[in-house]
Amino acid sequence: MGQDKNDPQVTIDGKEYKVSEMTDQQKALLDHVMDLERKVASARFNLDQLSVGRDSFFNLLKTALEAQAPESEGAGLND
Repeated sequence: MGQDKNDPQVTIDGKEYKVSEMTDQQKALLDHVMDLERKVASARFNLDQLSVGRDSFFNLLKTALEAQAPESEGAGLND
């Protein structure tokens, strides 16, 4: 029983697998999957930040354009 606590397991499609019983190829594939999961989570986090930043800058741009609108509307008609 004590060995089971030190032996990591992974669950895939509802079935548990002991990492110690995996082949080297299976362990390498598992490492790739785990690394890619971390990268996907990081990419989602970064995308969230970028989306909020883009939205904020877009709102700032709209505010700046709206503040300038009365001046540029009159100037455009006289040109």
